Amino acid sequence: NIADLMQDGETIQLGCGGLPHAVAENLMSKKDLGVHTEMFSTSLYHLMDAGVVTNDKKSINRGKSICAFCWGDDDFNRYIDFNPGIQVLPLTYVNDPNTIMANDNMVSINSALEIDLTGQICSESIGPRQFSGTGGAYDFAYGAFHSKGGKGIIAVKATAKKGTVSRIVVGLDFGSVVSIQRNIADYIVTEYGIAHVRNLCVRDRVQALIGIAAPQFRDQLREQAKEYKLW
Repeated sequence: NIADLMQDGETIQLGCGGLPHAVAENLMSKKDLGVHTEMFSTSLYHLMDAGVVTNDKKSINRGKSICAFCWGDDDFNRYIDFNPGIQVLPLTYVNDPNTIMANDNMVSINSALEIDLTGQICSESIGPRQFSGTGGAYDFAYGAFHSKGGKGIIAVKATAKKGTVSRIVVGLDFGSVVSIQRNIADYIVTEYGIAHVRNLCVRDRVQALIGIAAPQFRDQLREQAKEYKLW
């Protein structure tokens, strides 16, 4: 679903984890992608090595994959060592939303732990318990949202705990951190489809997000949405 949203020549940011890695594998048919990302990962290395990432269409830092740090295996380390096509710059520059939005057609791709029916996104806590680092998800979501032609994508598996828990919920769990505000939520993607929530009212967001929730939870979400007067 995410690959279907992507166009040749766009500049991408990929977050950490198995899901962004799977996204990268599905971008192998794209052309002339650029990279502006917090972490330059093995996934991006494979795209660059395959010629999918050229950075030729970027509006800033043309010809360079821009990152703040790198993470990968030994083959990855050999590839990036003195590679003139990869530039590591200070986090204060790379993650500055003003820098990010200066990239036309900027696409941020990150994951989340839980999303409520109004579009609030939690990517770092389970209730009040911190689960992962804050990271740069907000910086890149904001920058991509304000980029000319940009897209902010949140990709989640619709369920957790072997299908017993929905990641799309009527309201975030008590104490959950709002990592990305609903006002800059853009595309939310699961294995069941794509919800483009930018500029939608609450009622339309609720309908769109229930539509990409796991089917076994949709009736429950509709009843909860009515109970909380979300539609």
